[in-house]
Amino acid sequence: MENRVYLNDDWKFSEQFTEEMLGDGFDVGNMIPVRLPHTAKETPLHYFDESVYQMVSGYRRDVYIPEEWKGKRLLLTIDGAAHESEVYWNGKKIGEHHCGYTAFTMDISDDAVYGIRNTLVVKVDSRESVNIPPFGFVIDYMTYGGLYREVWLDIKEKTYLKDVFVRGDLSGDSGRLISEITAEGGGENLSVRQKIKRCGESGYRLLGECELTGTKLVLDYTVESVLPWDTVHPVCYEVCTQLIQDEKVLDENVTVTGFRHAEFKADGFYLNGKKVKLRGLNRHQSYPYVGYAMPESMQRMDADILKYELGVNAVRTSHYPQSHYFIDQCDRIGLLVFMEIPGWQHIGDEAWKDQAVINVRDMVMQYRNHTSIILWGVRINESQDDDDFYRRTNAAAHELDPSRPTGGVRAHKKSSLLEDVYTYNDFVHDGTNQGCEKKAAVTSDPKKPYLISEYNGHMYPTKAFDWEEHRAEHALRHVRVLDAAAAEGDIAGSFGWCMFDYNTHKDFGSGDRICYHGVMDMFRNPKLAARVYECQQEEHTVLELSSSMDIGEHPGCNRGETYIFTNADSVRMYKNDRFIKEYKREDSPWKHLPHGPLVIDDYIGDAIEKDEHFTTAQGKGIKDALNATARYGLSHLPKSVYVTALKMLLLYHMKPTDAVVLYNRYIGDWGGTSTTYRFEAVSDGGVTAELIKKPMTKVVLFARADHTGLQEKSTYDVAAIRIEARDEYGNLLSFFNEPVSFEVSGPVELIGPSVISLEGGMGGTYIKTTGESGEARLVIRNAQTEPVELRFAAAAERQRL
Repeated sequence: MENRVYLNDDWKFSEQFTEEMLGDGFDVGNMIPVRLPHTAKETPLHYFDESVYQMVSGYRRDVYIPEEWKGKRLLLTIDGAAHESEVYWNGKKIGEHHCGYTAFTMDISDDAVYGIRNTLVVKVDSRESVNIPPFGFVIDYMTYGGLYREVWLDIKEKTYLKDVFVRGDLSGDSGRLISEITAEGGGENLSVRQKIKRCGESGYRLLGECELTGTKLVLDYTVESVLPWDTVHPVCYEVCTQLIQDEKVLDENVTVTGFRHAEFKADGFYLNGKKVKLRGLNRHQSYPYVGYAMPESMQRMDADILKYELGVNAVRTSHYPQSHYFIDQCDRIGLLVFMEIPGWQHIGDEAWKDQAVINVRDMVMQYRNHTSIILWGVRINESQDDDDFYRRTNAAAHELDPSRPTGGVRAHKKSSLLEDVYTYNDFVHDGTNQGCEKKAAVTSDPKKPYLISEYNGHMYPTKAFDWEEHRAEHALRHVRVLDAAAAEGDIAGSFGWCMFDYNTHKDFGSGDRICYHGVMDMFRNPKLAARVYECQQEEHTVLELSSSMDIGEHPGCNRGETYIFTNADSVRMYKNDRFIKEYKREDSPWKHLPHGPLVIDDYIGDAIEKDEHFTTAQGKGIKDALNATARYGLSHLPKSVYVTALKMLLLYHMKPTDAVVLYNRYIGDWGGTSTTYRFEAVSDGGVTAELIKKPMTKVVLFARADHTGLQEKSTYDVAAIRIEARDEYGNLLSFFNEPVSFEVSGPVELIGPSVISLEGGMGGTYIKTTGESGEARLVIRNAQTEPVELRFAAAAERQRL
């Protein structure tokens, strides 16, 4: 039976690797104690040179190998080392790996010395000059360095299950479970037994047992009464595969899978026979300060944010394979995944290409048991055509996983199409034109499926602290593309660029080493554009306005267009508690989205009719003219407004000054009396949310942790704390860019600085466990607000070897 021991604690680290580190008597006194995941260099949020993490570093650790493991198979796995690595056991080189985004395993059975401590050293090269993907030219993302995922040791029998590839398909009312099993070691009287149970249930049901005469076996079982896996009800099953010899269980593999039928067709994507429009975002695996080095809790959190906060049904792992914890969470919550190999535009020499093919094989072999993955990306992102090269990558993916199609992201039309799905980065929308290209204008084979893999992003970078109209336009660009893609019946879906802002190289971003392309900031705080996606889900009510309703935020004090973002049936608008108008879902100009933004076109309601001495026709004309002036300004009024104004002057003998008085009274919000706007979201006849816009008198600091019960499992745990400055009515204070300080106590420590400045009224920090149990506390302070205190309970069960 398998016994897994994690080797994530008790490492020593140096930014400079030396050959002396391999020696038995090396003095580790000058090395730094670290725990995995670990980044080679913590970085600031802004303004740092990417060369700071480019180094050849060394990690060293003692590993005690018990006598009772003699005769066993010892398999050492490094889940992620960025980017080239060499591994030494007791001074002997036992392995190397040339990809920072896939795992690699070494058999140390013959090299281990039993009953004493052995020495494990990993040399990690994080320089971007290495001749492997994604390197060789510029890259629009930081690549970081270090042992940034976990390391473990599996102790197995000499004969064991080397690989189990399980996939569940739907066949009528039943499920079909196909398993490709590879054993290592050989022997007599071997058989393979499989059992299955629904995740969360207590007992397995037997599927069958089959004799194993060689090293490979394919099992094909019909499973009665299974529930399908989909994006709404992602029902998962545990498949237990046992390798048996003379009734003794030699090895056991438990794989989580789901029964689903996913298919890309010429007219879109189908899941279990139902057409589903993919609505997704691209995700990098990076975090502030520590880059790639975050544990399980943070990986799972990102999947939850995508599904439950942003309301998308799909994610693209741009531009490399990402943490199994993240993908596993996608399996469990029903988030569809488009996963691709490492690379960004550049194709290198033959050795580079050979490594890219290896990367395809590693990616497919290591991730193919994840039910959520529906597409393999086997091209280098945005690269030019190279048919010989891409025939090899496609063949590798299809050989190792015939159940899934391939795609490949390009940024040019009519490309050579060797993959099953034409995936294209469509950046046509510039704010004034169509939201997306037609499929026929892009793809070289209209009979094959088509998918938009990126849009927006660099076309309109937006900071959380940009002025209001910029932030609103950013949101609307996402609306326009989503609406346009939804209108095209033969586009499978679209993936917006991107989930959150990220650190990048000097060649990109805003000069401070940040690409402000996200619908969230780096701490996963939502910008206005995030509400566009959140509105498309039905689990919780969304009610947000594109404006603070402060006229000084607009040129000429003209309000311009103001939008309501909601997923409610309707929204009632009140001004100083006077009902103005009810806006209904069908009023949105974007007809192809389930919940398009609503345009506010009335700030007056029946006030003029009731409070002024005008005829009905005169009152309506004045109301229309004033509302139009609020939206468009005097310089851009529709022609119909000029006709109305002329009519007022001629028929009703009004003066221009009369119009100014009325504008200030009913629209302008100038003067000593403040205006309160109130909005009610209404669904199924009841009010489900309320939003108040009123001049603020108090700053309130809000902080929320993604979880407060910190549990160390295979390694340390991290909690993400997201911070917002809001007024007393709950409105974000977008220009409150003031400093906040962090003070921790108990068995936790901060990741990052103890003082930060909020950006766009938002910010964040992280705390990590230290290997001890106990109560912990984080206090957040700002000079203008009351302090916020968060309490945590840390529990640690450290496994040592």
